[in-house]
Amino acid sequence: MEPELTTLAQSASLTLVTLMATDSWERTRDGVVALWRRARPERADAVAAELDSTREDLAVDPGSEAELAAEWQGRIRRLLVDRPEVVVELRSLLDELAPGPAPGPAVSQRATASGDSRVYQAGRDLRITER
Repeated sequence: MEPELTTLAQSASLTLVTLMATDSWERTRDGVVALWRRARPERADAVAAELDSTREDLAVDPGSEAELAAEWQGRIRRLLVDRPEVVVELRSLLDELAPGPAPGPAVSQRATASGDSRVYQAGRDLRITER
């Protein structure tokens, strides 16, 4: 189960750090702190402070996203190893935080070409220059 926990921790940490720079940060932070509060209540306040610190670090150096995500991956993986019952709750939180599909109409295209004919399709602008 260790590789599965590592993969889940990696996904969670990337989601966490990515959402630090979005409007949904407060909801994300509250969800992560609540998760820790239920699993390791003695660490919840420290985790809240670490999340705020990580967000500040990211604001100062946006290029540090991968490094910060790796730090959180370790924290989350250790939590999952110590408290495997948190796996279901973490997955639920990630599903809740995951951005939905982009609004707008669905586009479906279908074309058939035969012989020497050509088909050009685009979801938006298309410029064809043939010589």
